Amino acid sequence: MSLTHTGSGRFDVWAPNVSAVTLLANGQHYPMAKLDTAPGADGWWSAPDAPTEGEVDYGYLLDGDSHPLPDPRSRRLPDGVHALSRTFSPGDHDWQDAGWQGKDLRGSVIYELHVGTFTPEGTLEAAAGRLGYLADLGIDFVELLPVNGFNGTHNWGYDGVQWYAVHEGYGGPAAYQRFVDAAHAAGLGVIQDVVYNHLGPSGNYLSRFGPYLKQGDANTWGDSVNLDGHGSDVVREYILDNAALWLRDYHVDGLRLDAVHALRDERAVHILEDLGALGDAVSAETGLPKTLIAESDLNNPRLIYPRDANGYGLAGQWSDDFHHAVHVNVSGETTGYYEDFQSLAVLAKVLKDGFLHDGSYSSFRGRHHGRPINATLVQPAALVVCNQNHDQIGNRATGDRLSQSLSYGQLAVAAVLTMTSPFTPMLFMGEEFGASTPWQFFTSHPEPELGKATAEGRIREFERMGWDPAVVPDPQDPETFRRSKLNWAEASVGDHARLLELYRSLAALRREHQELAGLGFAETTVEFDDDAGWLRFRRGSVEVLLNLSEQKVSLDRVDGTVLLSTEEVPAADNGALALGPWSAAVVKAQ
Repeated sequence: MSLTHTGSGRFDVWAPNVSAVTLLANGQHYPMAKLDTAPGADGWWSAPDAPTEGEVDYGYLLDGDSHPLPDPRSRRLPDGVHALSRTFSPGDHDWQDAGWQGKDLRGSVIYELHVGTFTPEGTLEAAAGRLGYLADLGIDFVELLPVNGFNGTHNWGYDGVQWYAVHEGYGGPAAYQRFVDAAHAAGLGVIQDVVYNHLGPSGNYLSRFGPYLKQGDANTWGDSVNLDGHGSDVVREYILDNAALWLRDYHVDGLRLDAVHALRDERAVHILEDLGALGDAVSAETGLPKTLIAESDLNNPRLIYPRDANGYGLAGQWSDDFHHAVHVNVSGETTGYYEDFQSLAVLAKVLKDGFLHDGSYSSFRGRHHGRPINATLVQPAALVVCNQNHDQIGNRATGDRLSQSLSYGQLAVAAVLTMTSPFTPMLFMGEEFGASTPWQFFTSHPEPELGKATAEGRIREFERMGWDPAVVPDPQDPETFRRSKLNWAEASVGDHARLLELYRSLAALRREHQELAGLGFAETTVEFDDDAGWLRFRRGSVEVLLNLSEQKVSLDRVDGTVLLSTEEVPAADNGALALGPWSAAVVKAQ
């Protein structure tokens, strides 16, 4: 979509819903005038006499209101999302990453982290201090949960209301630029999680300015973003400009697009197609890969098909089916949406085809779901998979990780499945050392009524699912946030250190044996025995053998060198390899 805004003033603002706008800048009032714009872009205002340089604190007075509102495109909000904006010039940063060559998704390992709970300090500067650890672990991309402006001091980030800002508590935009620079210096790409499907409940002033939202057309989290209604040309531009901000101004290597199934768009060209085209355009400009990944539970491979094959042209999408299949087979949990995944046959299908539900009946949804992936159009690496992530942990009643209920052997099997799969593996922070700390749902809404409603709603939600309300943590309790921070002292002791070394070895194995990530769907063969509890799959000359049971198993036709094992295994005897309970081995064929 071509840009529609023809004004270029420093403080231009789109406000078609009002009849008068005054800019308040450094305490001075500047009346704003309407601009002549292209069709579909009416409602832009400009202040020709406003300050042209220097740092400025500013806001907008709409229709004579005495309370200034922050800029919908605020780059900085030093006093929070209800206060004045502050100008910020991203071009002032002296970038040190001229030698950065970028990274492709294929063959990479992603590490998902939340800035506020990754370190005790909870800042971008402190997170940058751990980048060497991540590089040593074998990570390729660091994926940051949303850092945009939200109300309060701590939050998952999905309650953002200022998409162009970086939360001041994390260090603001300058700290973000330093973080990306440091990541590139450590050989790590940065993927930024962005939310374009809704806005948070506090500090959302967009509807005062214009038709950013579709009133009465709600998704799970509130009013849908206006992608196809009256005035939506400028709303789409708002989203595309924001994506470009991360990719261009902040040198980010990719975007994770949150819950794209909640993007209500009936246009002939979907917003995701526009975003895919933007990513390719910035890649062509910079000569660096720009990776866009969709979080989607639609099992619709059109997201990752090329645009010339009627796809959206995104580089990747999440496969929840992989998570569910691994989770059920290592934990035994089969309630809710896990019900359809309770067999090794399901895990085998997901390993081969990418999805379980590719047109099959989903008992959780009460309908058929998904469609098959056309293996001639995409590679398995386009599916991003995990055995844990922020949602699958944090949206449990107590925010418990697998490591809080499973043995080392079960965690090791989950690690091997994820890290040797044909897909692109993603770790959630602390998973690599079996963190014992939970990751719970936390908020810090300063408004008492909103905080109370959030806490009570959370408790009611889990009470309906049969949980004891007493065990559901209060998201507004500061201790819920504090207990979700990683305990880094664990990483060097006992089974925590043992699991960490396994993940490090698996990442190295994945880099060394590119057959694991480099072959197509057709090159995956899988065998299993549900009754005996074993599964094996091959990619080229590399075979992964797994015992997902409490009993020792013996697998025949094993001919090659053991590259890695989670427990000591005896040498193959007449082509048979014995695996102890909850263990795995990776073998290279002769």
